[in-house]
Amino acid sequence: MVYLKDENQISQEKIVIGGKKQARKTFGFDEISLVPGKITLDFELCDTSFILGKHKFEFPVIASAMDSVVSPETAVLINKLGGLAVLNLQGIYTRYENCAEVLKKISDVDNESFVPLMQELYKEPIQNHLVEKRIKEIKSYGAVCAVSSTPNVANSFGTLAQDAGADVFVVQSTVVSIEHKSHDKSSCFNLKEFIQKMKIPVIVGNCVTYEVALEHMKAGASAVLVGIGPGAACTSRGVLGIGVPMATSIADCASARDDYFLKTGRYVHVIGDGGMSTGGDICKAVACGADAVMIGSPFAKAKEAPGNGFHWGMATPSPVLPRGTRIKVGSIGTLQEILLGPAKLDDGSQNLIGALKTSMSTLGAQNIKEMQQVEVVIAPSILTEGKVFQKAQKLGMGK
Repeated sequence: MVYLKDENQISQEKIVIGGKKQARKTFGFDEISLVPGKITLDFELCDTSFILGKHKFEFPVIASAMDSVVSPETAVLINKLGGLAVLNLQGIYTRYENCAEVLKKISDVDNESFVPLMQELYKEPIQNHLVEKRIKEIKSYGAVCAVSSTPNVANSFGTLAQDAGADVFVVQSTVVSIEHKSHDKSSCFNLKEFIQKMKIPVIVGNCVTYEVALEHMKAGASAVLVGIGPGAACTSRGVLGIGVPMATSIADCASARDDYFLKTGRYVHVIGDGGMSTGGDICKAVACGADAVMIGSPFAKAKEAPGNGFHWGMATPSPVLPRGTRIKVGSIGTLQEILLGPAKLDDGSQNLIGALKTSMSTLGAQNIKEMQQVEVVIAPSILTEGKVFQKAQKLGMGK
């Protein structure tokens, strides 16, 4: 092993994997743990609030723009509980007037027929009047409305969504670059130009490196989504072979945020996206530097979730190369129970915000910025040490 320093002067361990090819050691949430310090706090002293633009949320957890997670109805419910949910403008809610029938088809189909069905259902054209209708449905309840699209249609949907009353726009795909070049001029996309013409906060993602996160910030993003392929229903890592484990990717992008803030005075949020199924995962994401997290499968387990106990990835319906699948997650409780408790399960899948506050109080972190400064250690055995009976009996951490 040799030790090198990159252009950002971050000490990095490089391993020669053959010839002249070197690789960097990276870490996921299961390989790290958080270390308590000298101070502990009362639970009530811990502030988990998150501010995006002019909007303040009670906790830094965002529901992913996935059809099995966010409908206009669940977007309102999650906002009323204190969080934010993102509606996918390229999902079934903007293709069909009666979404319940479509959702039932998806939940009823067998595993062998699922992908062809999805490809067929998502061939239905997106209807602009439904884009406007869904946004207005959310806004009619006084909820904050966040919507998303992929970069290739962001120029048209961004203006449409903003005019319809959306509060936040998310430009999201597996990977978002600063500029997309194409022989088809209508598919070309310049992120900086897009953000400049928008009057509402623009979240951009996804990325996993210091350099790309920094470029998104320079382009004017209000927040950057970090994470490629860790989601429960995502298959991008297997299909495309790309991605970086979440602990490392969040820490790298958080470093870009801090450097950018020191140089410009403008703070850009880092949002860890995917790979979190328990309260402990969310705590680790924040400790690695995330200002907020975006999650899908924990919300898909809610009784109110539109997926009817199933969850599927955004790239599942791709007509050429699906990069997601449908998984059965079941229904474990209400949105209230999953987010705020009380928990009735012992595996960390409920009362996610209670877990975050309890971890913060144990670690002596009074707010999210202090939580980002807690000590993190490499701990490969943290989830298995002493858990023989839980694993054998499939209880608690052994589920």
